[in-house]
Amino acid sequence: MRHLKAFHIFHVAASSLSYSEAADKLCITHGAVSKQIKILEAYLGQSLYYRQGRHVHLTREGELLKGYTDQAFLALSTGIAKLSQMQHDCLEISCEPTLTMRWLMPRLSDFYQDHPNADVRLSTAGGPVQLGKNGISLAIRRDDFVSLNDHHITELVDEWVGPVCSAEHWNKIKDDLSQMKILHSQTRPDAWADWNKQAGMNALHQFPPRAQQSFAHFYFCLQAAADGLGVAMGSYPLVVDDINRGKLIAPFGFSQSGKRYILLNQELNNDDPLESSFIDWLQKSLALCVPDTCLIDRKK
Repeated sequence: MRHLKAFHIFHVAASSLSYSEAADKLCITHGAVSKQIKILEAYLGQSLYYRQGRHVHLTREGELLKGYTDQAFLALSTGIAKLSQMQHDCLEISCEPTLTMRWLMPRLSDFYQDHPNADVRLSTAGGPVQLGKNGISLAIRRDDFVSLNDHHITELVDEWVGPVCSAEHWNKIKDDLSQMKILHSQTRPDAWADWNKQAGMNALHQFPPRAQQSFAHFYFCLQAAADGLGVAMGSYPLVVDDINRGKLIAPFGFSQSGKRYILLNQELNNDDPLESSFIDWLQKSLALCVPDTCLIDRKK
């Protein structure tokens, strides 16, 4: 393509809306940026910028071109990242923090048994993600956000939620739920209200708890419940191991939250063997993460 250098300089300048900032990022002069923009405008026969006072702004044509250069250079960055991953047999995955610590990491050894030379690198984050950035090719999320990116979505498992606590704590409060201490997470502030609405439970309305406590993160909230400090709202994949070990019980059982866990990737037809293998393993593993929905009598 002719003037590829000019297209790249335009892309950087359009993202910052400052020739000076673009020059700093590219380690060239302000004049060199201006010159390349003029070359590109002459080549296209379109004005890409206009001045307003001391600032430059994109024209309508410039905004249109920026949309295409964003896609082009993101695709190029993604391709380079994939080449690097294939060379090192490496897979970069972004996963929600609590799901990473309480479900994914304890099970990675199962994946490594069949892929002993694989290098799965985890980073923790929630919400929208820009795949391809920093080499990230997969993201595991709960679908409680609106993504502005055009990613391929694979549904993994419906989410089931329910109150969880230690058996010792339940034995202290089961005959008088007003003694229950409700544990909240600042990252899921509406978890209890959503459960009450979704499950149609009225026990907490009949016996309003006297005490509540909030934690900065969902992980701390669930750990506090396991340590006997109160009752937390648990998402089944995040508490299943503690329930199986007897560290937590679910006295009201679990109900569907209306949300699900999903996998985001960029391509429907994936030709990366490691990525395909991980997606297949993840789907099969999480598909099994569904609770027995029978409720436990709270008087037991």
